[in-house]
Amino acid sequence: MIITDNVKYIGVNDHKVDLFEGQYIVPNGMAYNSYAVIDEKIAIMDTVDSTFADEWLNNIKNALGDRKPDYLVIQHMEPDHSSSICHFVNAYPDAKIVSSAKAFTMMKNFYEIDSDEKIVVSEGSTLSLGGRELSFVGAPMVHWPEVIVTYDNKDKILFSADGFGKFGALDVEEDWACEARRYYFGIVGKFGNNVQSLLKKASALEINIICPLHGPVLKENLGYYIDLYNTWSGYQPEEEGVVIAYTSIYGNTKKAVMKLRDELVAKGCPKVVVNDLARCDMAEAVEDAFRYSKIVLATTTYNGEIFPFMREFINHLTERNFTNRTVGFMENGTWAPMATKVMKGMLEKSKNLQYTETNVKLLSAMNDENIKEIDSLAEELCS
Repeated sequence: MIITDNVKYIGVNDHKVDLFEGQYIVPNGMAYNSYAVIDEKIAIMDTVDSTFADEWLNNIKNALGDRKPDYLVIQHMEPDHSSSICHFVNAYPDAKIVSSAKAFTMMKNFYEIDSDEKIVVSEGSTLSLGGRELSFVGAPMVHWPEVIVTYDNKDKILFSADGFGKFGALDVEEDWACEARRYYFGIVGKFGNNVQSLLKKASALEINIICPLHGPVLKENLGYYIDLYNTWSGYQPEEEGVVIAYTSIYGNTKKAVMKLRDELVAKGCPKVVVNDLARCDMAEAVEDAFRYSKIVLATTTYNGEIFPFMREFINHLTERNFTNRTVGFMENGTWAPMATKVMKGMLEKSKNLQYTETNVKLLSAMNDENIKEIDSLAEELCS
C-alpha cells in the first residue's frame, strides 16, 4: 500500500488471533501496522508481532528494493508493535533504533536489547531524513508511559501510535466507528486526560494523514475522527439514548428489563440498547455505556452483594472514569435486597453522575407496583 510517494505501508494482518490482549474478541482479526518513510535516509516506523516477523521483513525488502533502512522508530513498546525488533536488528545491524528513554528501558526488559546503536528522543526532538524531518511528540499514557508519536513535516503525516486505532484486519471492510470505539474505551479509555493533552498538541500541526498502529490509514474527513476522539476522551455522551445492562438468574429481572425497554420505546426514546451481561461481549457493553447518555443497571442481590457479571461491568466503567451520565437502578431480591445500595456504592468515586428519582425494587417477581415504577422510570428517562 502506497500512502504517499515516499511513505509505504509494510504492516501485516492477523487472522489467527482470537483474543486481542488476551481479552478482546476480534472476529475480524487485527492489523499490526508498520510504515516505511523513504527519503535520503529511510525510517521504519515500528515493528509487528513476532509471529509475522518474516512476512514483515519481506514487506520491508519489497518496499525498499536494494536499499536498507537507516532507522527503526519505536513509538510504543507493547509486544504487538515491538516484538520483531530483534529480527530487525539481525537483518539490519547498521540501522539505529530511535525511541524514548522509557522505551529503551522496556526494550532491555523485554528483549535484553541494550545496543549502542540508538537515538533517544523526547518531546520536541527531530530527526532529519534529508528532504523531510520527523518531529517527536510525547504521548505518555496513551496508553503506556513510554509512548511517542511522530510527525512528518513534508507529507503532513501524524504517526499516531495506538491513537485512532481500531480492532479488525485491513482486508476486512467494516464500519470504523464501532470497532474504534470499542478499542478506545477498552484499551485507552482510562487515560482520557492524556488523550486530551495529545489532541491539543496535534491541533497545532497541519495534518493531512493519520497513520495509526492498528486499523486503516485515515486520509479523508479527519475532523470526523478527531471530533469523536475529543468526545470520547472528554467522557461526553456521543448520542442520546438509554442502555439497560442487566443480569437475571431465573428470568424475573429480565422480564422487568424488557418491560422497561418497551415503555422507553413507546415513549419515544431515541435509542434503547439492552445488554445481558452474562452473555454479551463485555467490551461491547462498556462501549455502549460510554456511547449513550443514560444507563439503567439491573441486577439481583447475590451473596449480600450483586451478581458477579454486574460487579465486573461496573468495575470496567469506574476504572475508565465513567462520568457525565444519568443512572437508574433496578434491583431484585427475595429477601434483604441490597443490589441498588451496592451498585451506588461502587459508583461513589465516579464524577458528575445524575441518579434518577425512581428506581425499581422487585421482590422476586414483577408485580403491579413494579409496573408503575417502571412506567415512572421510563417517563423520567425520556423527559
